[in-house]
Amino acid sequence: MKLPRFARIGALTAVAALTLTGCAVNERNLPPSDSDLSGTIAGAGASSQEVAVQAWTAGFQTANPDVEVTYDSAGSGAGRESFQAGAVAFAGSDRPFTTEELEGTFAGCTDGSDILQLPTYISPIAIVFNVEGVDALDLDATTLAGLFSGKITNWSDPAIAALNPDVTLPDVPVTVVHRADDSGTTENFTDYLHQAAPAVWTWEPDGVWPDTDGANEAGQGTSGIISSVTAGNGTIGYADASRASEEGLSTAAIKVGDEFVEYSPDAAAAAVDVSPFEEGRPDGDLAIALDRTTDAAGVYPIVLISYMIACADYVNVPAAPIVKGFLEYVASPEGQDAAAASAGNAPISDALRDQINAAIDLIVTE
Repeated sequence: MKLPRFARIGALTAVAALTLTGCAVNERNLPPSDSDLSGTIAGAGASSQEVAVQAWTAGFQTANPDVEVTYDSAGSGAGRESFQAGAVAFAGSDRPFTTEELEGTFAGCTDGSDILQLPTYISPIAIVFNVEGVDALDLDATTLAGLFSGKITNWSDPAIAALNPDVTLPDVPVTVVHRADDSGTTENFTDYLHQAAPAVWTWEPDGVWPDTDGANEAGQGTSGIISSVTAGNGTIGYADASRASEEGLSTAAIKVGDEFVEYSPDAAAAAVDVSPFEEGRPDGDLAIALDRTTDAAGVYPIVLISYMIACADYVNVPAAPIVKGFLEYVASPEGQDAAAASAGNAPISDALRDQINAAIDLIVTE
C-alpha cells in the first residue's frame, strides 16, 4: 500500500523539532542577516527550474555576501551524472534517482550516506504549439499521444476537430519538437502519455525521446524547444510552463474527467496533492509518485516536480553548511515566493515544507 503524501510527516518533523529552539519554522527558514557562511558551491541539472534557481541564488547570496552559488542548466540527466561523479555539490532534476540508481557510488558523499531528494519546484508542463490562426486547443490524452507519436500527422485530423468544433483547423502537417538532451521534462511528459494513453503511447517513460514516427525536430534544453516551436508553423512541443508564458505561445487545455483544464500553478499543485510518496524510500528521500490518471476536479496532470538532490554527509565537509543553508532558503516561504514571482511555479505547501526541512536537517555540517 502506498503511503499518503504526508504519512511520514510525524517522524521527520520530530527530527526538525530538535533544532527549532525558541523560533518559528518560518523564521528558521529565512537566511541569516549576519551570515558566517563563506565559500562557493556548484550545482547542475534541470533547465526547467533555471529561472527559479536564479531567484534562489540571488536571494541567498544577498543574505550571505561571502557565498557564491553557481548552477549549470545542462539538463536533468547531466545534472544527475555530475552529482554522482562528485563534480557538483547539488543537482536539480525533474525526476529523482531511482532506488536502483541509488545503489551506485556517489563520489561527493561519504560511504553509506543517504541521498536527499527534495521536491522544491512544482510546475506544469505546457503543451505549446504554433499553428497559424489557432490560439488555443482542447486535447485529450489519446489525441495528444497520437500527435506526439506521429499517428496524427495533420492539424485538420478528425480527432482534433471533434474536440474543437468551434476552431477552424488548417490543412498543415504536424511537426513534433522534442528535447535533444536527456531531460526530466521529457521523462515526466512521456510518463503522462504512458499512464494516460497506453494504447497509443507504447513506449516506457524515459528522459530520452523515443524513435517515433512522423516529422520530428529536436531542441537542446527548454530554450531549444521554445525556439523551434516559435520558428515553425504546425509545430507542437512541451516545455516548462514558465517559458511558455514568457514567449506567449499558444497552449492546449487537457481533458481531466469531464472538463478541460488549462495549465496553472494551482492546477499543478493539485496534481501533487492527490499523489502519494514512492514506496521503499528512506527518510530524506521525498520522491513523489505522480498520479497522471486522476479524475479529480481542477487537476492539470502534465506536471513535473523538480528535485534538489544533495548528500546527507559530504566528503567535502566545508561545502555542507553552504548546501544546507541554500536548501533551507530554497524551501523557505521567502525562497518559494521569489521563485514563483520569477518562474510562475507553484509554491510548496506548508506541510511539504515541514518534511523538506526535516530532511535538510539530516545534512551533517561538522
